[in-house]
Amino acid sequence: MPEIRRTPELDGELVHDWRELIADDPDGSWFAGPDWVLAWWHTLGAGQSGEIAVWRGPDGRAEAVLPLAPVRLRAHPRLPLAAPALTLLGTGAGAADHCGPAARPHRRAEVAAHLADRARRETLWLPCLDPAHADLLPPGARPVTRSACPRADLTDGPDRLGSRDFRAANRRAHRRLAAAGVSFHWLPPGTAGPDLLDDLLRLHRLRREAVAGGASSFGADRLPLHRRLLSAAAPGCGPAFQVARHRDEVVGVLYGFRWADRFAYYQTGWDPRWAAESLGTALVDSAIRNCAAEGVRTFDFLRGREPYKYRFGAVDRTDTGWLLPRGPGGALLSLKHRLRGGA
Repeated sequence: MPEIRRTPELDGELVHDWRELIADDPDGSWFAGPDWVLAWWHTLGAGQSGEIAVWRGPDGRAEAVLPLAPVRLRAHPRLPLAAPALTLLGTGAGAADHCGPAARPHRRAEVAAHLADRARRETLWLPCLDPAHADLLPPGARPVTRSACPRADLTDGPDRLGSRDFRAANRRAHRRLAAAGVSFHWLPPGTAGPDLLDDLLRLHRLRREAVAGGASSFGADRLPLHRRLLSAAAPGCGPAFQVARHRDEVVGVLYGFRWADRFAYYQTGWDPRWAAESLGTALVDSAIRNCAAEGVRTFDFLRGREPYKYRFGAVDRTDTGWLLPRGPGGALLSLKHRLRGGA
């Protein structure tokens, strides 16, 4: 039987073991690790109950971790009805991708059995579950959402990504930007201050207002989460930034998470005045090159099928939302997804 923790205040050894589980798993995700889950629980999920099931080996080290939380899900934003469900702790607000437990191969059957036992009487909602975890699903769970998450393979280096014409266009953009006085700076984990998050938010708003009327889920209410991620980062692991400066002014920021040989590109913002010089594409290109130089082999663009991702040679990895309905509330949620044309 696993031990159950019901607080985000975990001891350092367990956090270290949990990080190792994610780093050692080729399908491991930053959003399934302790940094994201615990920071989320402290901030966006503050006051929410949760449980972290931990399986330990003979030496006392954690060999599997499954974070769960009870939630109430609304069938429709205009209806007051909310159905109780059990979900993955750290999902929901904040936009986590490739979610799931962290487990050594020999522990996966136990994790699956525990999840099935917890879902016997409760509706189970597993959003954005990475395909590597499909074997853990209880019988009866069905897919209701799908999210394409393109990723680029950097194994052969950044100069092999995209078409020859696209790479040539990127080189021309970098030359134009350099001539105009724009420089690029890579800030690996542990080297950036919280003020850079304010720059990111400001530039993200400017960009969204220019192209999409300002609509975005990345607002000031998300900053406590990301400030906590910055303060809790382990050496060489955590928030990293690609920054563009025009003289002393920050005109572009790309923000993501580095761990093991992977980087998850989470958010960006840049001054629309530099659109004609392809600043947005140059930011991504610079981040990819700096990641490759540091040994990153997978550059994950996360959810969304924006065309520019595929110009960098990205290939889809698809997250799936799984629902196992129980009782009237579960039936209501199931109907909601059927009416939406669930996966």
